[in-house]
Amino acid sequence: MIAVLDFGSQYTQLIARRLRSQGFFAEVLPGRLTAAEVLAKNPTGIILSGSPASVGQGHDPDPALLHAPVPVLGLCFGYQFMAKTLGGTVQQSTHREYGAAELQKTAAGKLDPLTAKLSPRTQAWMSHGDSVTALPPGAELLLTSGGKPAAFAMPGRRLWGLQFHPEVYHTPEGKVLLTAFARDICHNQPDWSLRTQLQD
Repeated sequence: MIAVLDFGSQYTQLIARRLRSQGFFAEVLPGRLTAAEVLAKNPTGIILSGSPASVGQGHDPDPALLHAPVPVLGLCFGYQFMAKTLGGTVQQSTHREYGAAELQKTAAGKLDPLTAKLSPRTQAWMSHGDSVTALPPGAELLLTSGGKPAAFAMPGRRLWGLQFHPEVYHTPEGKVLLTAFARDICHNQPDWSLRTQLQD
């Protein structure tokens, strides 16, 4: 089971829906849960959703989640929280970035299990007012957009972050990223279906 923590993003339920449609069971959990409460549900991976809030406004996840014994993927707000908590820099943008953006894969992005199967250049959907302007020490830059970091990884700590939303239709290769996280990183098998659950 992939645990999707909800911090108020309009897309949170869509993250779980996309994973389920690809055969991976996902459960949406309140973002206020502690790391211990989340891990008590025995997830194979954790996704930190987006949020209308900025990091540091009282809606942040439990920092202990970044030390969880399972892979963690931060999306948008989750990505910014991860970057800032681990020593990177997050700054408010002069204007909100909302809409399609082109991603470019770095040398590290060609090798990382999350992004390896993406096209060298691909489109993604952005919806954020804050940006990561400096990665945490030890992080590997996987994707850029407009000269800014758009994805990073800390493989030794099993942490990944994406500035954009892979769960929405406007990120055409988002399915590739979510499948890579669930199957290649969290080692889940695509064997879940709603029909089977209803029959049980």
